[in-house]
Amino acid sequence: MAEQVSDRITGGPQPKHQQLRELLIGLVVPGQAIPSERDLMVTYGVSRATVRKAIDGLVADGLLQRTHGLGTFAVRPRLETRLHLASFSQDMRRRGLQPSTRLISVTQAKPPAEVTDWLGLEPNQKAWRIVRIRLADNTPIAHEDGWYPAHLLPELDQQDLAGGSLYEILGRRYGLWVDQAEQTLWGESADAGMATALAAPLSTPLLVFRRRSIAGGQRIEYVVSRYRGDRYMVHMELSRDDMSSATSTSEGSTL
Repeated sequence: MAEQVSDRITGGPQPKHQQLRELLIGLVVPGQAIPSERDLMVTYGVSRATVRKAIDGLVADGLLQRTHGLGTFAVRPRLETRLHLASFSQDMRRRGLQPSTRLISVTQAKPPAEVTDWLGLEPNQKAWRIVRIRLADNTPIAHEDGWYPAHLLPELDQQDLAGGSLYEILGRRYGLWVDQAEQTLWGESADAGMATALAAPLSTPLLVFRRRSIAGGQRIEYVVSRYRGDRYMVHMELSRDDMSSATSTSEGSTL
């Protein structure tokens, strides 16, 4: 729990809930619970209605988050990424965080039709399906569900899929360095299963990335990654195309 502050709320032109709000902003520690409503009432000499109004405002502003049965927590700053061709591990290390992986499953299975088409597989040909939870400094950030052509990647299930970068394994073990990809982004909210997998509240906003990757001209990956929208954000730099030389339009830039 965050350390208590001795300041008290006083009468004056500024409403008490606003005074308490400002005190709470200085009190909270990202990722930790704030004091209970009763503790705040006693410490600052205010009513429950004042406490709730201050907390409700901070929740609405995205600075606090209520977790049923656990309390109200200060929200951790979102990790920011620029859209670029890199693995999760590379992305996290670039920003000074320690990546880790929780391997949920690795199996050979018949992919859905759209995955079969993208990977260029025969109708009954199998692919590796790898499901993982990706963490940064031990905090769950993303759920990955990926497909990889089994005939190109023998014994992929024998590789260290939890201890290192999958892209490094593809490159060093199989000579398939990912050098091109297309990526599509959309939004969802976490259902019960995904919320549990990511240790997130139900209906947490998710940033969903579908990446289809190529290595040396070979289609090698079809993966859908669901990132916690309260932990992760995307940065994009846009510029106006040279309209004098443009001959067609594009949906947007992904990588």
